[in-house]
Amino acid sequence: MATTAVTDIQFPCALTLEVPFPTPRLALIALKALQVDKELSPLVKRTFSIDPPTGEEGANEGHILRTEYQATTNRMLRVAVNSFMDSLNLVLEVMQELDTDVLATSKVSLA
Repeated sequence: MATTAVTDIQFPCALTLEVPFPTPRLALIALKALQVDKELSPLVKRTFSIDPPTGEEGANEGHILRTEYQATTNRMLRVAVNSFMDSLNLVLEVMQELDTDVLATSKVSLA
């Protein structure tokens, strides 16, 4: 899920990405893996947080990795988010191939 919000005059372009994970542990692993790479441009700000799921269905399951971007221009925002999506894709592929929680969850959903 992605939302936009205008909050800062110097960084008028903003985007919030929310990525759900099946367990809190996987959300934390993704956070730690993605946090390592700092934004290269001073024209972009990025913050991470992990939020509990909302609603009655997911009250005890999973967590949401929230990534908030702010940039000086739409172009800078697009470039930063594209790079983040590539990194996120790699993290998710590694989790899918190597993590036991993901394997256990996918086996349950296939049954």
